Amino acid sequence: MHSIRLCFLLSAFCFASAASAQDDNKITLSGSIQSDMMLPQSDSKTGAEKDEDFLTNTYIDLHLQQKYVEAGARLEYMEHPMPGFENDFKGWGVPHFYVKGKLQWAELTAGTFYEQFGSGFILRTYEERSLGIDNSLLGGRLVLKPLKGVTVKALGGKQRRYWHWNKAFISGADAELNIDEWMPSMQQHNTRLSVGFSWVNKHENPNDNITTTQDMRIPNGYRYTTYQVVQPRYVNAWDARVNLNHGAWNVLAEYAQKTADPSLDNGYIYRRGNAAMLSTSYSQRGLSVLVQAKRSENMASRSRRDMKLTSSFINHLPAFTQDHTYTLAALYPYATQLADGEWAYQTEVGYNFKRKTTLGGKYGMNLKVNYSYVRAIDRQWEQNKEFSSLSNSRMELAGTEGYHSKFFKWGNETYYQDLNVQLSRKFSKSFKLNLMYMNQRYNKTVIEGEGGMVHSDIYIADGKYQFSPKTTLRAEAQYLCTRQDQGDWTCGLLELSLVPHWMFTVSDLWNCGGAETHYYQGYVTFNTGAHRLQLGYGRTRAGYNCSGGVCRWIPASKGFTLSYNYNF
Repeated sequence: MHSIRLCFLLSAFCFASAASAQDDNKITLSGSIQSDMMLPQSDSKTGAEKDEDFLTNTYIDLHLQQKYVEAGARLEYMEHPMPGFENDFKGWGVPHFYVKGKLQWAELTAGTFYEQFGSGFILRTYEERSLGIDNSLLGGRLVLKPLKGVTVKALGGKQRRYWHWNKAFISGADAELNIDEWMPSMQQHNTRLSVGFSWVNKHENPNDNITTTQDMRIPNGYRYTTYQVVQPRYVNAWDARVNLNHGAWNVLAEYAQKTADPSLDNGYIYRRGNAAMLSTSYSQRGLSVLVQAKRSENMASRSRRDMKLTSSFINHLPAFTQDHTYTLAALYPYATQLADGEWAYQTEVGYNFKRKTTLGGKYGMNLKVNYSYVRAIDRQWEQNKEFSSLSNSRMELAGTEGYHSKFFKWGNETYYQDLNVQLSRKFSKSFKLNLMYMNQRYNKTVIEGEGGMVHSDIYIADGKYQFSPKTTLRAEAQYLCTRQDQGDWTCGLLELSLVPHWMFTVSDLWNCGGAETHYYQGYVTFNTGAHRLQLGYGRTRAGYNCSGGVCRWIPASKGFTLSYNYNF
C-alpha cells in the first residue's frame, strides 16, 4: 500500500513540474515538521505506566504549489505513540496525499482531502492532532465557481479510520449563493446575504449480526422472540442555511436532517435525526454581544455504524460552550451529546470601558460575561403494545422508533452549565491583570458514564509584568472548590519570556481536596526563525482533552518530553 501512495505522489510531483515547465511558473515548496517525543517513567502516585523506553508522534508535511497544480503529502510516524495514542494509532505511513488541479473557475482534487458543508451538521472532515482525529476522505472533490457569487461542490470517497479506510462510501454536494454579489445596492448598504444547501449520502452494507430479543405476552406467560435488525444501505442527510450580515449585526440560521441510521450510538433504532441552530451577534465600538441556541436529536453520523468514541464521525456539532484555556477552567470540559441530543444555549457580552474614566482607569478595562447551558431534550420512550414492557435499555428498543420527542420541550436532566466573568485591566505600562470567576455544573454521569453532578466554583488571577521590551514575567494562581468528585484543586504557574528566543515555564496542579497529588511540570522553550524546540519534565493527570465539544481520554503520564516544530 505504501508503494502505491509513493507512486501516486511521484506522479503528482512530476505532473506539477511538467506544468511548471510549460507555463514558465515557478513551483513553491512549503511544509512543516512536528515531532513530540517522550522518555516515560512509571509513577505509582498518578498511575502512570511505562510500557516503552521511547515514545514519539512525528508528522512531516510537504506541499508543492504552482499556478495550475498543487500536490502534497504527510508522513506520520507513530510506531511508538505518545500516551493516549496507543492501539489503533500505532503504525507509520503516508495517510495523507493529494494532487489538485486549478483552471479558471474549476478545481479538482484527487487523493485525500478535508471538507466542511455549512457548520458541519452533516459533513465535516478535519485533522486535530491533539485529539488524535484525522477523518479525511480518500477520493475526489470538484469545486466550481461558474457564476459570480455561486460556489458548487461535489465529492465522493471513503473515510480514514487510523491507518485504514472504512468500507462505506460517502458522497455529497453543496451549493452556496452570495446574493449580495448580484445586488450592488446591498453592498452599498453594507449588507451581505448568503444561502446554502447541502446533501450527503452514505452507502454502507448492513451488519446482519445485529439482533434484538423481545418478550411477547401470551395467555400462559411470555414468549421470547429474536428479531434481526435490518439496516438501510443508504442514509441521506440534507442541510439548509442562511447568513445575513448588516453593519454590526450578523444572523445565522441553519437546519439539518438525516434519515434513519440504526447504529451503536443510538441503540439501533429507526428514528430520524435533526439539528437546528440560530446564532445572532453584534459588535461595534467596544461592545460585543453573542446569543445562540441549538437543538439536536439523534445526529451521530459515522461511516461505520458499529463504532464508538471519537472514531469515524462524518459530521460535527459545535458545543455552544466556551473553550477554556486555563487549567482548572478546563478541568471539566463538555462533550457534545450527538446521539442523545441536547438543547444548548450560549450568550456572551463584552464591553470595553474607555480610558480615563472612573471604571476604565488610565488605560481602559475589558469586561466579559459568558453563560452556557446545555440540557437534555424531551424523550418519551416508545411502548409497543405487542410487548409486555420495554425499559429504557436501548438494545431492547432496537428495530423500533425508539422514542418520541416534542421539539420545544426540555428533558429532565441538565448536562452542563457555565457562568463565567472575566475582567482585564492594565494598571500601568508594565503591568496587566486578568481576573476570572466561574460557576460550573458538570453532569459527569452523562458525559463520562458515571460520577453524578459536579458543582464547582473557580477563581483565577493572571498577571503579566514587563520588565523591559524583551523581558516579561507572567504568573497564574487558580483555585477550584467542589464537594463532589475529587474535591478541591489549586494550580500555579510562572512563565518568563526573554524575547526573541527563550521562554521558561514552571507549574504545579495540586489535588488538595482528594488524593493530594502534585502534577508538577517544567519547560524550557527556544525559538529561532522558523524553528521551535521545547524540553520538559513532569506529570500529566489522567483526564479528558477536548476541543469544540469533541473529547478524548488521556491517561496519566510522567517523564521527559521534547518537542520540535519547523515551518518552511
